[in-house]
Amino acid sequence: MSKTYLIGVDLGTAGTKAAIFDTDGNLIADAYEESRLIYPKPGWVEQDPEDIYGSALRTIRECLERSNIDPGAVAALAFDGQMSGIGTVDEKWGTPTHYDSWLDTRCRAYIERMQEAADQIIALTGGPPSISHGAKILWWMHEHPDVFRRVAKFVVPGGYVAGRMAGLRGDEAFIDRTYLHFTCFSDTAAGQWSDELLERFGVPKEKLPRIVDPWEIIGYVTQEAARATGLRQGTPIAAGCGDQAAGMLGAAMVHPGMVFDVAGTASVFAVCLDRFVPDRQYRTLFMAHLAVPGLYYALAYINGGGMNLRWFRDELAPHEKAEAATYPGGFYAWFDQKAETIPPGSDHLLFLPHLGGRVCPSEPSLRGVFFGLNWSHTKAHLYRAILEGVAYEYAYYQRIVKSLFPDLQFTETRVIGGGARSRVWNQIKADVLHVPYVTLNRQEFPVLGSAILAGYAVGVFTNMAEVAESLVSPTSRIEPRSDIHRAYRPFVEQYIRLLDQTRPLFNDWVAL
Repeated sequence: MSKTYLIGVDLGTAGTKAAIFDTDGNLIADAYEESRLIYPKPGWVEQDPEDIYGSALRTIRECLERSNIDPGAVAALAFDGQMSGIGTVDEKWGTPTHYDSWLDTRCRAYIERMQEAADQIIALTGGPPSISHGAKILWWMHEHPDVFRRVAKFVVPGGYVAGRMAGLRGDEAFIDRTYLHFTCFSDTAAGQWSDELLERFGVPKEKLPRIVDPWEIIGYVTQEAARATGLRQGTPIAAGCGDQAAGMLGAAMVHPGMVFDVAGTASVFAVCLDRFVPDRQYRTLFMAHLAVPGLYYALAYINGGGMNLRWFRDELAPHEKAEAATYPGGFYAWFDQKAETIPPGSDHLLFLPHLGGRVCPSEPSLRGVFFGLNWSHTKAHLYRAILEGVAYEYAYYQRIVKSLFPDLQFTETRVIGGGARSRVWNQIKADVLHVPYVTLNRQEFPVLGSAILAGYAVGVFTNMAEVAESLVSPTSRIEPRSDIHRAYRPFVEQYIRLLDQTRPLFNDWVAL
């Protein structure tokens, strides 16, 4: 009996990854290509849609060539991708604009404008105004009305690539439910666009794509896409979902109370939930659909949280970077070892990890800070303070989740991403949050989640949650230490106080 295969493609910020799996979850082949980020002006970050699409074609082709499987045995494919940035298509699926990245802060003034309707936006969409679709769409509408007129639909990268591979027209553009909390214009619980929000901001409804379930078949691989990738023409393409939702499915985040930590380019904190409860008071958490029917998650993230470590390596420790080149595990493992010798609280050194502005809550003027520096502090102190700063921000997010779901029990944190390899960071976060930290037997979570979704879309699988649980298992578990958790409490309080007291200064600072 011939085998069946599924393809998942993750269109990430750092790069594009494609992977082929069999129906037992075995990884058959994968391929990766780095992204090219464009920085036209300070605060602007873009990607060329041609680069995004080309990377998908090339990585799929590379997977098929490495695997030597029959392309006709691929039952379906699905794309996941960056979530809070936005791109555009015209009627013929051309691209009037570059992809406006989630790292791009040019829409800051329109976030402030949307704050006037924050209560209404949060109640309906599940998320506060932020560096995401709503403010970005308003920026294009008001700053470049000539370009806005040429836009048929605003789309996310996953929807753009899937639609182009399927040969869709502009009026067939789509977005799935897992992105809606970033739109500022949806009734997320109902899975539809909100007429009252669109009317309030004057955004034409026809500029927005149709809303679909992530497992809907949106089309089939065209002859042109088949030639470019090696896929068979007519292979089904599922709508797919956001990269966070795909990663959570791939990590088997399918029970309320499970916590998800993406220690990647962004530092993402999410909690699996069984009901939709918007964060109206703190305006910090996004409440979103998971790919699995009936499940939601609360999410908050640090814009470029993981990039802080790269910045430290490249700008503050270039000599150590060269010296650690031959060290087992490289630079970060070398500094992890040093950081372990420093006590909790980094000898009274705090770090605000918001070099790219704070997203949750939306405070784009906020920036990074080392607070409490003295002559006894070493680079290892700075490194540990960066690790702890992310954990303190997570503690703030956790506090809000507890206020919204007072009966929720946090069972464990499943950590993925490059930072999951850092045992010292996992221990810090376990201690600060007082929740066990678990690493898993896989690395390819978003592409696995997309492959599971593709299989569900064509009937290969009948229950996504059960499939995910059967494919993923823990490899290590780090327990929180109650005494260290107590020691961290005053540092968490000081961290929150520092945020509160520097906020007015940063607001004035950007006006200079």
